[in-house]
Amino acid sequence: MATDNPPIYVIGGSKGGVGKSLVTLALVDYLLRMDVNVVLVETDTSNPDVMKAVHDEIECGSCDLDDVSGWIDFVNFCDLHRDATVVVNTAARSQAGVARYGGTLANALDELARRLVVLWVINRQRDSLELLLKFGATFPSAVTHVVRNSYFGAPEKFALYRESNLRKAIETQGRSLDFPDLADRVADELRSQRLSIRKAAETMHLGERAELLRWRELFSMMFAQLTPASRRHG
Repeated sequence: MATDNPPIYVIGGSKGGVGKSLVTLALVDYLLRMDVNVVLVETDTSNPDVMKAVHDEIECGSCDLDDVSGWIDFVNFCDLHRDATVVVNTAARSQAGVARYGGTLANALDELARRLVVLWVINRQRDSLELLLKFGATFPSAVTHVVRNSYFGAPEKFALYRESNLRKAIETQGRSLDFPDLADRVADELRSQRLSIRKAAETMHLGERAELLRWRELFSMMFAQLTPASRRHG
């Protein structure tokens, strides 16, 4: 597959409450600070919190991936922004749409000349892993990284994933990553005020800002592991 254009990062998890939106906000912030040209596709059309947080900083598109028209719009958005890295925040309900219509994107990746990179956010429950297997069946050529959200505990607490064959399969081409926890009061302010991380770093009170910057430094180290020069399995 030709991959001359920047990648498409899909932040998945299919279920709600695993932390996809925070991971998306963090990835957008990281890429912007790395001077990467980045655009956002928001697929949570009923509650587009990430798009509302970053729309003043980057170009955004909204696509309903429960419907075939949304997948067509998604592919066209990627085509219109071939020079930009595309970050996709997926809705909790989009697994059925992925299974039914995801081939629309899969069939277009060669012509788009893009690599599909999946950041699959998990908690400690089995269904996080089962949903990833279903997603992977639609996009077998994607490079997939599993993101253990530290909100749910330290890496050793993710026993189902750590001891699974799925982890071994993931780590043949991707990585197991640990997304750092953020203090609830700071995370709640990000959500309630619909702040980008850049904006939050400018406007939060000193204590909250210090915690935000601690978290930012940690997630930046996590995303830096995605670069080829520093690939090691975790």
